[in-house]
Amino acid sequence: MMPQYKVVELSTVTDEELESAINKWVAEGWVLDGINFAMRESSKRPSMAFILFTRGDERPGE
Repeated sequence: MMPQYKVVELSTVTDEELESAINKWVAEGWVLDGINFAMRESSKRPSMAFILFTRGDERPGE
Protein backbone atom coordinates (compact mmCIF):
# COMPACT_ATOMS: atom_id res chain seq x y z
CA MET A 1 0.00 0.00 0.00
CA MET A 2 1.31 3.43 -0.90
CA PRO A 3 1.47 6.07 1.82
CA GLN A 4 -1.59 8.30 2.20
CA TYR A 5 -1.33 12.00 2.87
CA LYS A 6 -3.68 14.33 4.72
CA VAL A 7 -3.57 18.13 4.89
CA VAL A 8 -5.59 19.88 7.60
CA GLU A 9 -6.15 23.62 7.18
CA LEU A 10 -6.66 25.80 10.24
CA SER A 11 -7.86 29.38 9.89
CA THR A 12 -7.66 29.98 13.64
CA VAL A 13 -4.01 29.50 14.58
CA THR A 14 -3.64 29.09 18.34
CA ASP A 15 -1.79 26.51 20.39
CA GLU A 16 -5.13 25.04 21.46
CA GLU A 17 -6.39 24.66 17.86
CA LEU A 18 -3.11 23.13 16.69
CA GLU A 19 -3.03 20.73 19.64
CA SER A 20 -6.66 19.71 19.12
CA ALA A 21 -6.20 19.01 15.40
CA ILE A 22 -2.96 17.08 15.92
CA ASN A 23 -4.41 14.96 18.73
CA LYS A 24 -7.56 14.22 16.71
CA TRP A 25 -5.76 12.94 13.61
CA VAL A 26 -2.97 11.10 15.46
CA ALA A 27 -5.67 9.23 17.41
CA GLU A 28 -7.10 8.13 14.04
CA GLY A 29 -3.78 6.60 12.99
CA TRP A 30 -2.18 9.50 11.12
CA VAL A 31 1.45 10.48 11.78
CA LEU A 32 2.36 14.16 12.04
CA ASP A 33 4.67 15.07 9.15
CA GLY A 34 4.94 18.85 9.52
CA ILE A 35 3.26 22.22 9.92
CA ASN A 36 3.39 25.17 7.51
CA PHE A 37 2.21 28.65 8.41
CA ALA A 38 0.82 31.35 6.10
CA MET A 39 1.78 34.82 7.26
CA ARG A 40 0.31 38.26 6.64
CA GLU A 41 2.56 41.24 6.16
CA SER A 42 0.46 43.30 8.56
CA SER A 43 0.75 40.84 11.47
CA LYS A 44 3.42 38.83 13.23
CA ARG A 45 0.95 36.01 13.87
CA PRO A 46 0.18 33.41 11.24
CA SER A 47 -3.17 33.79 9.49
CA MET A 48 -3.45 30.08 8.60
CA ALA A 49 -1.76 26.78 9.36
CA PHE A 50 -1.51 23.66 7.24
CA ILE A 51 -0.85 20.49 9.23
CA LEU A 52 0.57 17.60 7.21
CA PHE A 53 0.04 13.94 8.12
CA THR A 54 0.94 10.60 6.56
CA ARG A 55 -0.24 7.06 7.15
CA GLY A 56 0.37 3.57 5.87
CA ASP A 57 3.39 2.30 4.08
CA GLU A 58 2.70 -1.38 4.73
CA ARG A 59 2.76 -3.72 1.80
CA PRO A 60 0.58 -6.83 1.85
CA GLY A 61 2.48 -9.81 3.21
CA GLU A 62 5.18 -7.78 4.95
